[in-house]
Amino acid sequence: MSAFLPRALEQLRDDVRALHAYQVHSAAGLLKLDAMENPYRLPESLQQALGERLGRVAINRYPGERTADLAQALAAHAGMPAGKGLMLGNGSDELISLLSLAVARPGATVMAPVPGFVMYELSARYLGLKFVGVPLTEQFELDEAAMLAAMQEHQPALLYLAYPNNPTANLWDAEVIERLAQAAPGLVILDEAYQPFASRDAMHLLEKYDHVMVMRTMSKFGLAGVRIGYLMGHAELVHHVDKLRPPYNISVLNAEAGLFALEHAAVYEQQAADLRAERDRLLAELQGLPGVQVFPSEGNMILVRVPDALAVHAGLKARGVLIKNVSGMHPLLARCVRLTVGTPQENHTLLAALRSTLADLPVSVAP
Repeated sequence: MSAFLPRALEQLRDDVRALHAYQVHSAAGLLKLDAMENPYRLPESLQQALGERLGRVAINRYPGERTADLAQALAAHAGMPAGKGLMLGNGSDELISLLSLAVARPGATVMAPVPGFVMYELSARYLGLKFVGVPLTEQFELDEAAMLAAMQEHQPALLYLAYPNNPTANLWDAEVIERLAQAAPGLVILDEAYQPFASRDAMHLLEKYDHVMVMRTMSKFGLAGVRIGYLMGHAELVHHVDKLRPPYNISVLNAEAGLFALEHAAVYEQQAADLRAERDRLLAELQGLPGVQVFPSEGNMILVRVPDALAVHAGLKARGVLIKNVSGMHPLLARCVRLTVGTPQENHTLLAALRSTLADLPVSVAP
């Protein structure tokens, strides 16, 4: 070790050095069903058209008007109410970080139901903010009384409500969502990352409450590799948060790919419809497996409780299928794994591997 390294490490915050990095596991050689990606690629003709279009982009220039064009196109696609503002992020993760930065006063609190998306807490802690997680019920519904009490006690500057939630995949009661929004003392962020697969959304709340913002992403739309998230809300709120956005955070290639996708939105909408149908088929098949408890889903993922999450995860991986073991994220997720909905063939492979894995489990681990 260089003599200079200890001195350099001492300059880093103690809490940063103690953090565990966000894990992205290798899926090389495996059927990748761990990250809620759209499994479908564009038809070959559209792949060629996109490639030719990207080849004409002036990558020697910084991003300019095309990012503004993308923002306008996304506002129209989302049905954003007139008079509201929209800002772009390098995925939703960057938007979550910028929101934390925007409210990062001494003593400020960020709140979200748990279990939920881990980046709400991580982004808050990166900036030294307090994070308060309010447990869901055993069926992963919002505990309205507990949420109201926690808001009264902690006065959160930011309240995240994922709609649907990750990793539980359910869509919470719309009336409860609105009552929590009404009671919130700070900003309310409705994270609609999985909106293409849900039966309803909360866009109407943008018109009713100036402190409510809706966050969406093109990742679940089918462009996870392009990294485009967007945040909508009261124009003045968006304007101030947007000041914190790094210049040129959306590349010209990503912006052009996003615009191309929106021009062919019907292709992606059909893919989402196919995935919703596959989700329903997969739910029915899973419910027939012994020792498996299946939870409702309004996303492109399914949460299931199995006799032994670690053994099921390892058994599926040994059979060439990668899923997400979420059992250690929160006590409510004990023995739970999360499955991404794939193509019909992928789901067939998943089910066969899961049946085989469950058959190999010792009888003693059955619930």
